[in-house]
Amino acid sequence: MKWEQRIYRLFLLWYAIGIILLAFDLLPPWLEWANAVFLILAGTLGFMYFLRRFGKPAGIMIGSTIFLATFVIEWAGASSGFLFGSYDYTDRFAPNLFGVPIAIGFAWLMVISTSHVLARWIFPTGTFAYAATGGIGAVIMDLIIDPVAYQLKSYWIWEDTGWYYGIPWTNFFGWFAVSFVLHLLIDWIMRRKSMTITDETPERRLVLLYLLMISMFAMLGALGGLWLAVAASIIPALLLVAVAWKRRPL
Repeated sequence: MKWEQRIYRLFLLWYAIGIILLAFDLLPPWLEWANAVFLILAGTLGFMYFLRRFGKPAGIMIGSTIFLATFVIEWAGASSGFLFGSYDYTDRFAPNLFGVPIAIGFAWLMVISTSHVLARWIFPTGTFAYAATGGIGAVIMDLIIDPVAYQLKSYWIWEDTGWYYGIPWTNFFGWFAVSFVLHLLIDWIMRRKSMTITDETPERRLVLLYLLMISMFAMLGALGGLWLAVAASIIPALLLVAVAWKRRPL
């Protein structure tokens, strides 16, 4: 897939430039939109993975369901505190639709696609263990994303509170619940499609994407002094990837 290759290369270029700008605090305010583009590129890679893995009809259904379902859930959460807790998005992550950044749907595509690959490598035949592992993989990522986005970037503001950087526990429960249900959907489709992987390249790219996303936010967390969040995400992420890599299909 030429377009997949091009988007992947563009993402890596965007990532490398972003690391430099963010590490040395060189990102000007007028370039804040680049953060949304970054997540859109990452989510597009996840969407294209589903297309390749399950074919166009099933891949489009999975990708569209993830995007729309998470966008609606985020809208409900921001509007009423549903599932995650009470919070509001700021305009620093624009453009917004109904008060929710468009990039959020793409971010969820990235989260679900990357955690899916790790969970599928560990539990290749699916089942609830696969869905639970996918949910855990998603929460591990949020353990660093949320503190950085809230404490350092002010992409959203929590009205509820909690001991973990002022973030309520309901947020992480919500992340697990949403991810678990979406992985169950993927599991249902996997049982109607071939579970055999003939090309590992797209899957390895998604594992690298998982690590790259956590690493970037961990770098920002370290620069901002959020050391608990760095350790709480990096250590379990490395353990999860190590187990998945050992059990990956050969």
